[in-house]
Amino acid sequence: MDKVVHFEVPFENGERATTFYREAFGWELDAMPQFQYVMVTTTPTDEQGRPAETGGINGGMLEREGPITSPVITIGVQNLDESLARIEKLGGKVAIGRRTVGNAGFSAYVEDSEGNLIGLWQNA
Repeated sequence: MDKVVHFEVPFENGERATTFYREAFGWELDAMPQFQYVMVTTTPTDEQGRPAETGGINGGMLEREGPITSPVITIGVQNLDESLARIEKLGGKVAIGRRTVGNAGFSAYVEDSEGNLIGLWQNA
């Protein structure tokens, strides 16, 4: 069973959005300008940077631009290419194909059968 492992929240104004989430929820926000991304820590992490608490999920924030226009959940998969093929076979669509994310892994975005955008993640 594949699990939700990450979330993403798009923004129009990065400074305004990070201030809001920091102040509203006490989240730790770490800007990564080289990736145009903000890492969001909502729960303590272990030495590998993974949530230390069962059920905890951390995420990220990025500038709102198509197709990422609303919050996205990201599901961890064992094999990204197989998952993309299975999703298309089931009536979903690839919105953004496989991308390498540094040395950490690979990501992609798909539309499910209802038109919702879902992120996929495969560890390196």
